[in-house]
Amino acid sequence: MKRPRGVLGAFLGYLATVRGLSPRTLEAYARDLRKLEGYLALLDRDLLNATEEDLRAFLASLDGQLAPSSVARMVSSIRRFYRYLVMQGLREENPAELLVAPRKPRTLPQFLTVEEVERLLAAPNVQRPQGIRDRALLEVMYGSGLRVSETVGLEIPHLDLQDGLVRVRGKGAKDRVVPLTDAAVHWLSAYLDGVRPGWNLRGSNRVFLTRRGGVLTRVAVWKLLRKYARRAGIEKEVHPHMLRHSFATHLLMGGMDLRTLQALLGHASLNTTQIYTHLDLARLREAVRKYHPRR
Repeated sequence: MKRPRGVLGAFLGYLATVRGLSPRTLEAYARDLRKLEGYLALLDRDLLNATEEDLRAFLASLDGQLAPSSVARMVSSIRRFYRYLVMQGLREENPAELLVAPRKPRTLPQFLTVEEVERLLAAPNVQRPQGIRDRALLEVMYGSGLRVSETVGLEIPHLDLQDGLVRVRGKGAKDRVVPLTDAAVHWLSAYLDGVRPGWNLRGSNRVFLTRRGGVLTRVAVWKLLRKYARRAGIEKEVHPHMLRHSFATHLLMGGMDLRTLQALLGHASLNTTQIYTHLDLARLREAVRKYHPRR
């Protein structure tokens, strides 16, 4: 069998152009597979001629070096790579087909209480232009459950403020339409009409800009959130995804069904959404322990 050059590069190109994966996800695949490639080189083997035994030995070598979640991601990367090789006719069999990922410990996502969210949303100084932008940003992230990457990637055509909707480009380049709260529409309107025109010096289509007209980054949002959490007196280590967890938790506690929540969050599988069921059950157990006379 002829061995083409750059098979790993071809695989990453396929993930980017055909599957539409994000740069961060592509970096993770590249990092995992280069680690495997380095291990195989020590055995005088390569990615194309690796056996199932080689792959199992590689995973065994990671024991104690990586967390179970990292090893599970590594297994997922290897499986997908070898499925690609079989699909391209570069391997007749898939040596990763029977690999089993270690079971990840299920951890409940942290979330803010409703009262903490209210304090956080009120933290920006809306007497200043930057405060209006930040209030709009926080209202959108919490009110619609958006990921930080989805939020900073929003463009003007994605917004329909008249009907209170936003079109979101999620993971795997999949679009979904989610409602905006009345508060989000109000603060977006204030920002788009009264602040953004003076900042849009470069003719950008992005919704959230810096004062100099640049694109607001994920890191910048992280820093803003930490600043406002401190200002609101919130002692938890607040991060952007915590707003998404809070959105999902509060809706579930209010009675929303999992299928609807799955659609709003853009989860491909209901299994991902079900983590919030466990979280709600944990809350109920805590309430029983606190209030039941036979606790």
